[in-house]
Amino acid sequence: MIPKIGSINAKKLIAYCGGIEGVFKESKKSLLKIPGIGEVLANEIANQKVLDKAEREVEFIEKYGITALFYLDNDYPERLRQCEDCPIVLFVKSKSLINFNTEKYISVVGTRKATDYGKEMTEKLIDGLVEKGYKPIIVSGLAYGIDIAAHKSALKNNLQTFAVLGHGLDTIYPVSHRNVAKEIVDTGALITDFPSDTKFDRNNFIKRNRIIARLTDATIVVESGDQGGALITADLANSYNREVFAIPGHVGSKYSEGCNQLIKSNRAALIETSDDIEYFLGWEPTTVKNQPKQITLFADLSSDEQCIVDYLKTVEQESIDLICIKTQMPVSKVSSLLLNLEFAGLVKSKPGKVYSIIHR
Repeated sequence: MIPKIGSINAKKLIAYCGGIEGVFKESKKSLLKIPGIGEVLANEIANQKVLDKAEREVEFIEKYGITALFYLDNDYPERLRQCEDCPIVLFVKSKSLINFNTEKYISVVGTRKATDYGKEMTEKLIDGLVEKGYKPIIVSGLAYGIDIAAHKSALKNNLQTFAVLGHGLDTIYPVSHRNVAKEIVDTGALITDFPSDTKFDRNNFIKRNRIIARLTDATIVVESGDQGGALITADLANSYNREVFAIPGHVGSKYSEGCNQLIKSNRAALIETSDDIEYFLGWEPTTVKNQPKQITLFADLSSDEQCIVDYLKTVEQESIDLICIKTQMPVSKVSSLLLNLEFAGLVKSKPGKVYSIIHR
């Protein structure tokens, strides 16, 4: 809460003073001996009015059910704590149990002026991961374009999604995303390191990108111009030794210039599908590809056809003679019914008049 004290200087102060309480009990003379703390900062620290401001913030977070995570707390995100400039405090709004230290966190970022192609690719990537049995936590910034597309796709797939904000939790920006933010709170979280009543500042949105980059195992840039917050996030992720992926776009498309440049300069790996994400991150699928699913019962199946289908579902394969015995129907009738089911793509014939269900 002290003006002009960044997270690095704050940690330095806590270390030199032996704890948080010590910072506010230290004399100005002693504070001036700490590297990086000059006359102006020493005066700000010695100004006890900041404690009144902090008390008002405590009242705010208690009133609205917000969790404040200190960087030395066990629940603080370990991926973020490893970052030298990680926030001293994270403010988290959620109605669910949040574990920041589980596996499979990915961030999806991009231009605010997303094209249909960008939105479709965002949805395709997240859908593809879910189809493989993965349940990654999707992190983005609640902004227009790719960010909101990522949050919506995660919600559609019943995935937890975290929105990292560039302002305090007393407001939502943009206002048009307020309803999505409410949905996110139900199962995921709104996260910020800015206290309430923080003035809107473009630099704050750039600053929050370090959280998006560091909180996740990989950053995916779906669409980006030759400048913008998505590229800043990608560069931060690279500096933190995180994986960076980019979706290629049409040559000449201004909304893909950034992605293409990331790939061209080897600052991002080219990905096209969820298979690529799985490969680069070394994830192991939790479900087997093409796992047999229960046959959908078509409304136009006759009772006799349904009888054969139901029986074949209980065995791996069966000869026509045994099918006749089990269903108590003559060979002539069963032959005709099996032919119909084969044409319908439900049954497969094998050598020796053996039949089996086609799993879908």
